[in-house]
Amino acid sequence: MKSLVLSLLLAAGFTTANAQTTWNMDASHTNVGFTVTHLVIAEVDGRFGKVDGKLVSKNDDFSDSYVEATVQIASINTDNERRDGHLKGDEFFSAEKFPTMTFKSKSFKKVGDKKYKVVGDLTIRDVTKEVTLDAKLGGTVTDPYGNQKVAFKASTEINRFDYNLKWDAAVESGGLVVGEIVTIKLNVEFNKEKK
Repeated sequence: MKSLVLSLLLAAGFTTANAQTTWNMDASHTNVGFTVTHLVIAEVDGRFGKVDGKLVSKNDDFSDSYVEATVQIASINTDNERRDGHLKGDEFFSAEKFPTMTFKSKSFKKVGDKKYKVVGDLTIRDVTKEVTLDAKLGGTVTDPYGNQKVAFKASTEINRFDYNLKWDAAVESGGLVVGEIVTIKLNVEFNKEKK
């Protein structure tokens, strides 16, 4: 009998120690943006309006968490309808054939006060490559409606040619109309899943 009680207590302790919390992305308070060089001398910003995802935390400090996100390519917006149409076409995202961009983390390591390195697989079109996000925890809070929230900022850089975003028109003085390197900037808010 004692051994049975001990086993149950150990099992309960193991379950508590390994409990996970799911946080669902609050799309209305999340921004997925990007910046790319234009004509060598300037920058153009854009964003994706439709994104969904979740964060699964194992620890109170969010170390060793898991995060995934899905972005709808057709929701791209650079405040220029003609340019957005070009970006959705085959020379860039080919939105009809590849309607989503995804990220799935492989590690989520705390590296300083509220600072994290998040390594994961970014898939654009039919290409998947590992990227590292520099992330910062904004904090946790309970909103006026009783929802528990957590927020992060994160950024990374990718080479668009690595993902077959291949348009490469050049300017007369040298360099590309649209730069190779794209900076991705994320402001993400999550709601704690209610049980």
